[in-house]
Amino acid sequence: MPRLQRLSVACLLVIPMFRTEAAEYTFRHFAGAPPSVAAVAPLDAPNDVAVDAAGNVYIADAYNYVIRKMSIDGALTVLAGAMGSRGSADGLASAARFGWIEQLVIAPDGTLYVADGSDTIRKVTPAGEVTTIAGQPGVSGSADGIGTAATFSGPSGLALDASGNLYVADTGNHTIRKITPSGAVTTLAGTAGREGGADGSGSAARFSYPRGLTIDTAGNLYVADPGNEEIRRITPAGVVTTFAGSLEGAVDGRGTAARFDAPRDIVFDRATATFYVIDHGNETLRRISASGDVTTLAGSTGVSGAADGLGSEARFNGPWGLGIDTQGNVYVADRGNDAIRKVTPQGRVSTLGTLAAREGHADGNASNARFDSPSGVAVDRLGNIFVADTDNHTIRKISPWGEVTTFAGSPGQGGHADGTGAAARFYYPEDVAIDASGNLFVADNLNHAVRGITPDGAVTTYAGAPFSGSQDGVGSAARFRFPTGVAVDALGNVYVADEGNNTVRMISPSREVTTLAGSAGQAGFMDGFRSAARFDKPSDVAVDAAGNVYVTEWFNHTIRRISTAGDVTTFAGATPAGSADGAGAAARFLALRRVAIDSDGNLFVTDADRIRMISPTGNVVTLGGQHGVEGNRDGRGAGALFDDPHGIAVDESGRLVIADRDNHSIRVGAEAQTRRRAVAR
Repeated sequence: MPRLQRLSVACLLVIPMFRTEAAEYTFRHFAGAPPSVAAVAPLDAPNDVAVDAAGNVYIADAYNYVIRKMSIDGALTVLAGAMGSRGSADGLASAARFGWIEQLVIAPDGTLYVADGSDTIRKVTPAGEVTTIAGQPGVSGSADGIGTAATFSGPSGLALDASGNLYVADTGNHTIRKITPSGAVTTLAGTAGREGGADGSGSAARFSYPRGLTIDTAGNLYVADPGNEEIRRITPAGVVTTFAGSLEGAVDGRGTAARFDAPRDIVFDRATATFYVIDHGNETLRRISASGDVTTLAGSTGVSGAADGLGSEARFNGPWGLGIDTQGNVYVADRGNDAIRKVTPQGRVSTLGTLAAREGHADGNASNARFDSPSGVAVDRLGNIFVADTDNHTIRKISPWGEVTTFAGSPGQGGHADGTGAAARFYYPEDVAIDASGNLFVADNLNHAVRGITPDGAVTTYAGAPFSGSQDGVGSAARFRFPTGVAVDALGNVYVADEGNNTVRMISPSREVTTLAGSAGQAGFMDGFRSAARFDKPSDVAVDAAGNVYVTEWFNHTIRRISTAGDVTTFAGATPAGSADGAGAAARFLALRRVAIDSDGNLFVTDADRIRMISPTGNVVTLGGQHGVEGNRDGRGAGALFDDPHGIAVDESGRLVIADRDNHSIRVGAEAQTRRRAVAR
C-alpha cells in the first residue's frame, strides 16, 4: 500500500486547532435506526405471533415478559403481563407475570394459549385474564397428569384441533404432548429424555428438540423438528413420519430431498392447504405444498438483514415464530430485528405499523440503513465514514450526506477470503483506520489478522493469517490473537492492539511485524520499557503527531502511553474501575473501548455508555452520556444516551463520529455553541 504522507489515526486531521475551554457536545444520529422507531416501548426479542379473525396481531414479547396486541390500525398495547417484570403469576392484565414466552396459539373465540418458559402452559382471555392450565412454574419434568399435576421441560410450540385439544412441543423432553379441554395431559409421541430421529408409532418415535406445531384439516399434526432438520407429521393415531427435510442445508425439493437449517416454526393455510416454515438458520421463509414440494418464499439464504421487498430481496435477522391470518398472509416474529414482518402469499415482505428493525444489514440513506453491532469507524479527507460492521462481517461506507453502502465483504458471510468488494470475507471485523491515500486497515478479530483495503475495494491480508499466535515476522508469517484496534502513523506504520496476546504490535510499511510493548501471554499491569511492560486486554490504539502511541485497556481501566523510545507509562485512570472525571490517576474509567486523537493531542474515548475527553496534560472530562445509564437518545452532554458505544473518530471539522454498537447506529457529536474554537493558520 502507498506510504502515508500525513498522520492518520482513525481519521485525518489537517487543520491545527486549539481549544480554549471545556464544553459538552451535542450528539445526534447520523445513520442506522433512529432513536425512536415507535411511539411506544419497542419489542425486545419477539418469539412468536398469532392473528385473530379480526386481524389483530398478538406478540410474544419475550424479553419484555408481556403479550402485546397490535390492532388493525397499528396501535400497540400490552394485553397481559407487566413490562420488564418476569415471574409466574396468574391474574388480570398487568397483575399477571410471565417467564420466557415461547409461543402462542389462538382459539376461534380469541382465547390465547401460551407456552411459558417457566415450564407451564397458560391461557389468556380476550380481556387479559391469565390462568395456568398445565404444568408447575419452575418445575421441570415429564409427568402426565391433570392440570398442574403434569410437568413439562421447556415447552414451546402449540397447536389446537377442532375439538379444542391443545398440542404441545415439549422441547426439553423431545416429546409431543396433548392437553384435553378438561386439562388431562398425555404424551402423544416420543419418549421423554430419548432424543433421536426415528419414525414410528407413539413412544417408538423420536424427536430432537421439537418446536413449532400446526395442524391440518384432517387433524394431522406437523412438527418443526430443528435437531433433525425435518418437518414431521403425526396422524391422530400418533403415527410419526417424515414429511420434508433430512439433512442440514438450503435445498428446495420434494419431501426428504429438501434441506432445512434449524426450522423453528410452522403454520398451515387452510384455504390453500399450504404450509409455511421459518427456516431459522437460513434466514428464510419456506413454503411446502400439500404434496411436500418445498420452495423458498422470502429472504436470502444465509444472509441476515432488515430489508423489506419481494422474495429474495427481503432480509430477516434470526426469524423465530409464525402466525397466519384468514387471507393467507404470514406474520414473522423477526426476533433479531425486534420487529414483526408481514409476508403476502406472493412473498412481499413489509414491516408492520411503526415498528422497525433496529439491527440488520440494509444499505440506504441515513435512518433507512441498518447495521449489526458496528464497532469501529474511520473518516477520510472527503468526509466519508468507514464502519467495521462487526456482526455483519462487512465494511460499510457512509457518504457525507448519509448514504450507506457495503464497501467490502458480504452480509452474514463470515470467513477469510481476499478479493474485491463482496467477494472478500471478514470474520467479526472490530476496527478500521485509514491513511492519507485512502487505504483502509482492518482489525479482523476472529481471523487473527490485519486486512488491507485499497480505495477501489480490493481486500488483501496485510499481516497475520486465520490462525492465532504471537509470532513476529513479515506479512502472513506473523501471528496475532484477536486483534481489536488499529491506527496508522505519519510514516505508514500500522499499530495493533493485540488483545488476546496482551501486547501492542507494529507493522512497518514493508509489513514487518514487531512487538512494540508488552509480552505475549503475560497479562498484568506494569509500566516499563517495551517487553517489560504489562497490559491486560488492550482494546485500541491511537498515535499523536510526535509518534507517541496511546492504548486503552479494558481490564486495567487505564490509558497507557508508549513513547517513541518505547517507555510505557500510565497516562490517565487507575484501578479500581469507576466513573470519575479528574486529572491523571484521579480519573476513573469503567469499560474503555476505543480511542481517537485530534491535532491538538486531545484524546477521545468510549467508556461504557459515555464519551470522554482527555487533554494533552491528562485531564479527563465527560462529553456525553451518563454513567450506568444505557439508552438511545440524542441530546447535549448528559442528555444524550448511548448503549455500549465502541468506535470513535474525529473528522477534519472536529466532529466526533461514534459507532454506537448496541444501538446499531452511527452517531455524531459536535461541540455546543458555548465552546469557542480558534483556528491557527
